[in-house]
Amino acid sequence: MHNLFFNLVICGLVSSTLQAQSSFPQIVGETTEGNSVTLPDNSGSDYTIVALAYGKKAEPLLERWYGPAYSRFIAKNGLFAATYHAELYLVPIFVGLNRSAYNGSMNRLRKEVDPEIARRVIFVKDDPRDLIRTLDMTDKDIPYFFVLDRNGKILQRVSGAFSVDRLDALEAPMLK
Repeated sequence: MHNLFFNLVICGLVSSTLQAQSSFPQIVGETTEGNSVTLPDNSGSDYTIVALAYGKKAEPLLERWYGPAYSRFIAKNGLFAATYHAELYLVPIFVGLNRSAYNGSMNRLRKEVDPEIARRVIFVKDDPRDLIRTLDMTDKDIPYFFVLDRNGKILQRVSGAFSVDRLDALEAPMLK
């Protein structure tokens, strides 16, 4: 009887921990145009893809994702891309001494990046430590991608440098 009770308590703790981790935390940020954006975005899309990076080495890896991810999920250049509606947001996170680069990065993006892509980049001023810990983003040298449903539930998590296999993995839950 004692083992049954113990197992039920452990299962309940594990289940509540998994449920807590399955929802994407709210992020409030701004675009290069100064518009406020709250993620997860439940403004009508079936899915939201949020890409986050917080290390200096992760930034160029995230930039390599811009074109292919935009092409697949927004421009709908893919075999099954027309079967779902998704939004894509790219979130560079500034931590520690890099926080001073916030305004410079936003200004550089305004000048150098296509406005359609730039409006999908969200800059967050808040301290990101809780976000990094909550999403278990342990390696600052790689970008992280989360596919969210309309309610902010995390359906898929992919991390690392761009590859077609990883791009396909992001798309997979939207094809079900």
